[in-house]
Amino acid sequence: MRLSRKLRLLSAALAPMLALTACSGGSGGGGTGAGANEQVKIKVWSWDGTVEGAVAGFQAANPNIKVEVVNAGSSQDEYKALDNAIQAGSGVPDLVMFEYFAVPYFAIPGKLADLGEFGAGKLKQDYVPAAWSDVTVGGKVYALPSDYGPSALFYNEATLKKAGVDKPPATWDEYYEAAKKVRALGGDHYIAQDTGDIFFLLSLIWQAGGRPFKVDGTKVHIDFTDAGTTKAVAFWQKMLDEGLINTKITGWSDDWNRALNDGSLATQTMGGWLTSTLPERAPNASGDFKVALMPQWEPGTKVGAANGGSSFGIPAAAEHKEAAYKFLEYFAHGKGLSSRVEAGAFVPNLSVLDDKAFRDKESTYFGGQQVGAVLAEASEIVGSGWQYPPFFEWARSIYGDLASPFYTTGKGSLAEILEQWRQRCIQYGNEQGFEVS
Repeated sequence: MRLSRKLRLLSAALAPMLALTACSGGSGGGGTGAGANEQVKIKVWSWDGTVEGAVAGFQAANPNIKVEVVNAGSSQDEYKALDNAIQAGSGVPDLVMFEYFAVPYFAIPGKLADLGEFGAGKLKQDYVPAAWSDVTVGGKVYALPSDYGPSALFYNEATLKKAGVDKPPATWDEYYEAAKKVRALGGDHYIAQDTGDIFFLLSLIWQAGGRPFKVDGTKVHIDFTDAGTTKAVAFWQKMLDEGLINTKITGWSDDWNRALNDGSLATQTMGGWLTSTLPERAPNASGDFKVALMPQWEPGTKVGAANGGSSFGIPAAAEHKEAAYKFLEYFAHGKGLSSRVEAGAFVPNLSVLDDKAFRDKESTYFGGQQVGAVLAEASEIVGSGWQYPPFFEWARSIYGDLASPFYTTGKGSLAEILEQWRQRCIQYGNEQGFEVS
């Protein structure tokens, strides 16, 4: 059958990248691995700190289930560790955090449990459609969305005002002018940093109307020369060429934390999930940071993009599937959701985004701003029709290798890097059985 053939092709394509092999170990079906009254312990791999905050409430309501939350490292480290555990047949966690684009890499070869067996399908109507689509593969749901990344402008109001910028830039032209004023403060002051963040660049392209990836089953077309892509890439190239962007500080590093903390980095254009980690990374900037919609390419318009977001799935080799799903439903949809939202998580649940209390709540860290209303609107204006190639986990890693020399030497251009990336993706995709052009 056509569908079966496509799944076999996809599985074959993903195998070299993640060394995905047949599942082993663990209990089959939806069993917990223990009787209803017997105490079980589930292990959760997560880099989202708000999930651990939901444990106490869950355990109080479910005293027979103990939850251990482990940070397995960066997403790529976690994926590798999961694959190694599955191959070894031991140490497989019961619940794992995945970026949306990574779900198919594990779902297609049978490494994730079908959550439809636990009734997950009935939750669909409570999620942003794009987020639900991201966790659905072949008509089955393999994860529940846990956070969402509508792109927004996080800005240090104090730093901008110090530079003579009285309001957040509403357009990218205003952003360019603001960048020059911030840089004029001297020292390490920049409007932003970039050392080759492909997700940021793609969010600019996305918002500008570029759609470089077109996917139709096993057919993939990649083109970085359309009008929207060209406009976004040229703008960011200008920012880099004029020295308006710090190319020494890498996101998520200690240096990045310090620069956010002392205000020398004036803005960050990132997903709404930054609300949950910014207070921890930049506590001294409490009250200074605010949130606005992404600057627009044309005055008076409102178009957005997405940048990341995550979900949680249950490995097929997990020992305590029912207990794991019970905790997953609790923090991703049930009573534990409110504690995560209180802690700053931006979730794609419509029951939250449409709630007046959520939209009207003032954030202490963000200087009393009603951040929820801004991010809810950012979710509503995300441009439609965006796609990632099915081998994007491999592709994003290769992009970093290609971009690094440009950011360290300044030689070359973003357009040249994207063309090199396109050629590598075409070669790799065709080698894996896709039809890539």
